[in-house]
Amino acid sequence: MTLYDWIIWTGAALTLAGLAALVWCIWTVTRARRRGMDDAALRDKMRGVLAVNMAALAASTIGLMAVVIGIILKP
Repeated sequence: MTLYDWIIWTGAALTLAGLAALVWCIWTVTRARRRGMDDAALRDKMRGVLAVNMAALAASTIGLMAVVIGIILKP
């Protein structure tokens, strides 16, 4: 395996981890809404999920950039 293959596969793994975290965020918020939490409790729950959501989006973006860079640079 070449260095470029490692970049591509690492980027793909990072992207999949980010997507899994996004699915977790969606699942957590949906579950909190179904429980019928009051507004203050729902906001507190959303505040924690928001940080994970932003990190997941960043991880997915960086992973996709690594995949594209690996594909472009691969001879």
